[in-house]
Amino acid sequence: MNTEFKKNRHSIYNLTYHLVVITKYRRKCINEDVLEDLKEISKRLLSVKGGSVLEVNGEEDHLHIKHWWSNN
Repeated sequence: MNTEFKKNRHSIYNLTYHLVVITKYRRKCINEDVLEDLKEISKRLLSVKGGSVLEVNGEEDHLHIKHWWSNN
């Protein structure tokens, strides 16, 4: 878990986000290989934008991505 805190005049904070992505019509199309690919893609995309993935998991019809975003 990231313990870096951001500060401004009157507050200190550390934001994490929980994104849930659902397949169209809740079709069961996410298997282990697809899940591993989605983990790598989400890590790469967030690192380019200044974030980091804390946790990725899911089931056959949805994906949970918990991440931290740096607002530098």
